[in-house]
Parts: sequence; C-alpha cells; structure tokens
Amino acid sequence: MLNHIRPALTLVIAMTVLTGLAYPLAINGIAQAVLPDKANGSLIERDGKIIGSALVGQTFTSDRYFWPRPSATGPGPYNAAASSGSNLGTTSVKLKDRVTADVARLTATGVAQPVPGDAVTTSGSGLDPHVSPAFAEAQVARVATARGLEPTAVAALVAQHVENPDFGVIGEARVNVLELNLALDAL
Repeated sequence: MLNHIRPALTLVIAMTVLTGLAYPLAINGIAQAVLPDKANGSLIERDGKIIGSALVGQTFTSDRYFWPRPSATGPGPYNAAASSGSNLGTTSVKLKDRVTADVARLTATGVAQPVPGDAVTTSGSGLDPHVSPAFAEAQVARVATARGLEPTAVAALVAQHVENPDFGVIGEARVNVLELNLALDAL
C-alpha cells in the first residue's frame, strides 16, 4: 500500500513547493527587478509619507475635493479586504433607491443632468480609483467654488489628468481621483 501512496505524496509535496513557493517567489523577484513601483502596489507618497495607492480608490467627501464613484465594499467604502461588486441587479429596488438618492444628492451639489453613470454606480471590484472625464468635469464648478479658484483653472487641471485608453484602444479614458486631488492641493 505504501508503494501506491508514496508517489502521490511525493507529487503533492513537489507541486506544493513548485507552485506554492518557487513560482510565486520567481514572479515576485522578476516584478521587483522590472517594475518595482507597480510590484509594491503603486503607492503614492507625499512628504515621505504613504497616503494611498494609485490602484485603490479613497473616500473624499469635502466639497474642496473631487469625489470618487460609489464603492460597494463594506463595512466602509474602498475596503480592499472586502473587494466585490454590489451584486444588485437591474430590477433591484434597493439599487434603484440608492441611485435615485445619489442622483438627487449630486444634482443638489450642482452636477447637471444627465448625471454620468459612473457617478452613481459602483465598479465591479468596488475599489476603482478612477472616474470618467465627464464625472470629473461635472464636479469642476463645485470644487472651484469651494476653493475660490477659477473654474477654467480647475477644468484645465482635470484635462491634464485624463488618462487615455491603454495602447489607444484598451479601456476608457479615465481620471485618477487621488492624483487629481493631490494636484489640486498643489495649486
């Protein structure tokens, strides 16, 4: 019987070492050598202190900042440990009520109708750090008023931070909210 179990156990141990240790360590080593910034989470520093990641959204609620899209994570927004979508379908009353309330809230802050879709819908992961250029532009007047800046200066800042689709075709144009807000603070 031991003759039958020994090859199976040997194969389990060998594959565990190969796929559970050697392969991840090799890929991490290559990533650290080739793209260390990305391999370490694309962290953003300010004055020597890490303030966020370019890959994970953050909550901004002040009128002085651009707001991100809603997050579906819990217990708090942009909780990377709870990455997920809301799983609410198009017939969900809860989703309809939340979107209606978000549209009303955004309209009350000066966002013109129609409200961009990403302003009231969550991303698939609930962690998306980007908004559409349309949502960023819709917030220009509010941010400019709160900061006492010219709307044209704030609009120009938004235009400078629009990231085009990767390789010109993959994805959509987008604006990283954290990077935009940091540039806004630097004005």
